[in-house]
Amino acid sequence: MTDIAEATKVMLTVVKNGGLAPGGFNFDAKLRRESTDVEDLFIAHISGMDTMARGLRNAAKIIEDGSLNELVKKRYQSFDSEIGALIEAGKADFEYLEKKAMEWGEPKVPSGKQELAEMILHSAL
Repeated sequence: MTDIAEATKVMLTVVKNGGLAPGGFNFDAKLRRESTDVEDLFIAHISGMDTMARGLRNAAKIIEDGSLNELVKKRYQSFDSEIGALIEAGKADFEYLEKKAMEWGEPKVPSGKQELAEMILHSAL
């Protein structure tokens, strides 16, 4: 892995889920077509480890900052509503949901704030 942004997203998931134990990462570095010697393979392993380390540091910054977590929490706040709790508990069947949808009418769909989320992520890189 050499993409810092991707490594950061991976490490955010790892940290939020309590780590990898038992297990770890597989640094299965392969030579590319234009890389043909052992030194290239060695550099690929180092680059992968460095990228994951930078991803971990970035993930820590993002978690400590808290703004991305707050954005996600706000985006999915309806999951904490009465109907959200019923859906998550498996207690809302399709008939009930159809009745509520007809009762409430067309929903207002809030912005997912994708650009803001990406800005927060990239500010940590």
